[in-house]
Amino acid sequence: MKRLLPILTVVFLFLSASCAQLAPSGTIKIGLLPIIESLPFWVADRDGYFGDQNLKVELVLFVSAVERDAALQAKAIDGELNDLISAALLNKDQETIKITRKTYQATPRLPMISIVVPATSKIASVNDLRGAKVGISRNSVIEYVLDEILAANGLKPTDIEKVEVSKIPVRVEMLTNGQLAAAVLPEPFTALAQKQGAKVLAHDGADGIGESVLSFRREVLRDKAQFVDRFLVAYEQAVNDINSKPEDYRALLVEKGKIPDLIAKTFPVPEIPTASVPSQSSIQRSMNWMMRAGLLSRSLSYDQMVDGTHLPRR
Repeated sequence: MKRLLPILTVVFLFLSASCAQLAPSGTIKIGLLPIIESLPFWVADRDGYFGDQNLKVELVLFVSAVERDAALQAKAIDGELNDLISAALLNKDQETIKITRKTYQATPRLPMISIVVPATSKIASVNDLRGAKVGISRNSVIEYVLDEILAANGLKPTDIEKVEVSKIPVRVEMLTNGQLAAAVLPEPFTALAQKQGAKVLAHDGADGIGESVLSFRREVLRDKAQFVDRFLVAYEQAVNDINSKPEDYRALLVEKGKIPDLIAKTFPVPEIPTASVPSQSSIQRSMNWMMRAGLLSRSLSYDQMVDGTHLPRR
């Protein structure tokens, strides 16, 4: 028994240390919008994958990107589902966040953002937009994608008349009522507009311009690195489930992604990228646009924007 005591003591200390390492430390709060890319977060939450990693996770829903970003800057949330433009703007004055994972990338099957015209429009190509009123939200990924599509077709941003319509449902209504010649829309609003007869001129699926990402505050990555690691393990499990049996998650997508009833049965369940971060070229491309648009006075480096060290090992 005397010989066993030292061994049992070591085992006890080891188990205590392991339990302490796995114990949750407060709550990780993630800011989300009611968009299709949020699906894996809700799957991981509903199916207990965060709990399996011994994590307490609170998914905080915001109605706008402005409110979401303000909450992150106020340190009311630890991380958020956002995009390359939002992430760079958060780092504009000081390095606030790091992108830790790519959460979606536009594909030909399911683009993120499209240029849409009414069913009766005579506009047949991007080149026909010259001088047209196009509804957008400025200083956002919407405007970024629009400008990149225009450039790919030999047009400059000044060749069209950009009309600021920040609320997407209003943008769709103005398009339908003929107040706009075209509108730049994210999914599922593009699919809904198409269901009502609208036509897609171009989208970001051809070269994957549109990307959404998961970003964490820098101090969270520094002070709670192990929790971020475990969060991403749970997230990856949800992604694998969605990609292997997408139709099993349609009901949750319709609920959390706010898919309208008119397209609820036909809208594609998105295929989510496996563990990865945006490429250096995609970060540089977004930086170049932001510099041209006057949103940044200097380009931010890849290392200032991205930290891929927390991704699960394959």
